[in-house]
Amino acid sequence: MLSRRLLRVKVMQMVYAHTQQGDLNYRSIENELFKSISKSLELYYLILLLPLALRRLALRRIENGKNKIRPTEKDLNPNTKFVNNRLLLELEKNKMLNDFVDETKISWFGDDEDILKGIFTRFCGTDNYKEYMASEEDSFEEDSKFIIKFLNKDLPIFNFFYEGLENQCVYWNDEVEFAISIAIKSLKLFDGTNGADVKLMTLFKDADDEKFTKTLLRQTLDSSEATFELIKKYSKNWDAERVVNLDILLIQMAVAEMISFKEIPIRVTLNEYIEISKYYSTEKSHVYINGMLEMIVRHLVEEKKISQAQLV
Repeated sequence: MLSRRLLRVKVMQMVYAHTQQGDLNYRSIENELFKSISKSLELYYLILLLPLALRRLALRRIENGKNKIRPTEKDLNPNTKFVNNRLLLELEKNKMLNDFVDETKISWFGDDEDILKGIFTRFCGTDNYKEYMASEEDSFEEDSKFIIKFLNKDLPIFNFFYEGLENQCVYWNDEVEFAISIAIKSLKLFDGTNGADVKLMTLFKDADDEKFTKTLLRQTLDSSEATFELIKKYSKNWDAERVVNLDILLIQMAVAEMISFKEIPIRVTLNEYIEISKYYSTEKSHVYINGMLEMIVRHLVEEKKISQAQLV
C-alpha cells in the first residue's frame, strides 16, 4: 500500500526513535515498524469511511426531522441528493472495505462522535456541498466529483478532522495528505457498477515491498557503525560528531540500500534520501547529505561493494 518513499520514512522514524532511547533490539523495532505501517492502512480506510459516516449522519438527521411532533415542509421533503450519492452507495458495498471494518471494528461513531458532528457541520457549510445540493445535474460523475473534491480540497482544512485523528493514533501526524491521495485514487476506480469488487489497498503492494522494508531496517542497523566511520573519514569540512543525528541516519540508510538492493539505480536512492531530508531535517541537510553520499559512492565502487552498472 505505502509508496517506497513512505516505507523509507517509516524505517527512518523507527530507527531514529529507538536510537534516541538507546534501544536497538531488532525485534522490538521491527514489531513497532510493522505496527506503524498497519496503522497507515487503517488511516486510509478511515478516510474512505468518513464520507460514508457523514451520509449516515445525514440520514439520521432526515429521519429525526420527519419524526418531529410538528415537522416543517423541509423536514417532510428533505433534499436527499447527498444521502443518495451513487459513489457512496457503491463504496458501501465494497467487500474489502466491509471485511476490513469487520476485522478491525474501526468507525467514526462512538466516543469521538462529537468530532464527526463537527466535521459534518463544516462539511454542510462548504461551497462545494451547497453547490452540489443545489445542482440539478444528476449523474454518477457529478456524485463522484463532489466526494473527491470534498476529500481533496475541503477535508484538509477541517480542524475537527485532525483532532479526531490525533485522538486515535500518534502515527498519523505526517501521513494524512498521503492517505487522502491514495483514498482518492481508489475512489476513481469506481464506475457506478463495480462497487463490491473494486480492489482497495493492502498492507504492502507485493512481497517485494515487505522484503524491502525488513531488509532496509536490518541492514541499516547492521552497517551503522561502518558507515559512520566513512562519514568521519570524508567529513573534511564538517565535525561528524556534531552533524545532525538524523542526517547521519539518512546517510546510513542510503548506504544500506545501495549495497542491499543492487536493482535500484544509485541516483534513485540518492534522490529519495535527499528529498526526505528536505522535509524532515534542517534547511542545509540536503547539501551535506548529497556531498557526503557522492564521496561514499566513489568509495563503495572502489571497494566493489556497489557496481558501475548501478550508477547508470
